[in-house]
Amino acid sequence: MKGAIPAHSKDARFTTTHWSVVLAASKSSSPDYRNALSALCESYWRPIYAYLRRRGYSIDDAEDHTQGFFAALIEKQGLRQVDPEQGRFRSYLLGALKHYLADAKDHARALKRGGGCTVVSLDAADGENQFNLESNTGLSPEQLFDRSWALTLLHRAIHRLEDESAGACKPKVFERLISYFAPAGDAVPYRETAAQLNMSEAAVKAAVYRLRKRYRALLKDEIARTVATESQVEEEIQVLFAALSG
Repeated sequence: MKGAIPAHSKDARFTTTHWSVVLAASKSSSPDYRNALSALCESYWRPIYAYLRRRGYSIDDAEDHTQGFFAALIEKQGLRQVDPEQGRFRSYLLGALKHYLADAKDHARALKRGGGCTVVSLDAADGENQFNLESNTGLSPEQLFDRSWALTLLHRAIHRLEDESAGACKPKVFERLISYFAPAGDAVPYRETAAQLNMSEAAVKAAVYRLRKRYRALLKDEIARTVATESQVEEEIQVLFAALSG
């Protein structure tokens, strides 16, 4: 593989169809191949890193094994083995990671690969900061994997919402409106925001409603790329919020 796969790319956008990003990432001949790999790496390197850290791996080893796992997945074309009828990609990836770690030869090669080349451009400090925030939760490695996955998808949806809103409103306006996504008790009264933005209170409420509606649509879009059916999208949303409340 030539060069590192970027951990985030504004070009990593796909027409929303179920399993679209996994299908594109499984075929090197696909025009969306690298963007698809980028999207998968962005969504899953933090959960993988968090899982490894919870399993007791050091910071360096967790980073090395994250690199090594993605390297093995790409080199062995492991994504071609994913069957949408057998479950969600999230579950497949965690199972593949466990299998990878259990293989003594792959385990040794992972350290060598991780120390010698970079497959995905990950921000280890960012991953470690997120892990530290969750380190005292008492969650199992599997539960922490799901929680990190949930947080990553929420952040991706927020970033996409911010990108979309850039042409429609000023950054400060977006920041004020997005603050209402926090728990109700943490938000300032609508009338105060309306006065600050020179808008009516009704207009602020309507703008927040539209943002929330679009945010949920973007979140469903992120999830749909790695599941096979619409019903699985709704199930994954339930898993996501359960992971966040655990």
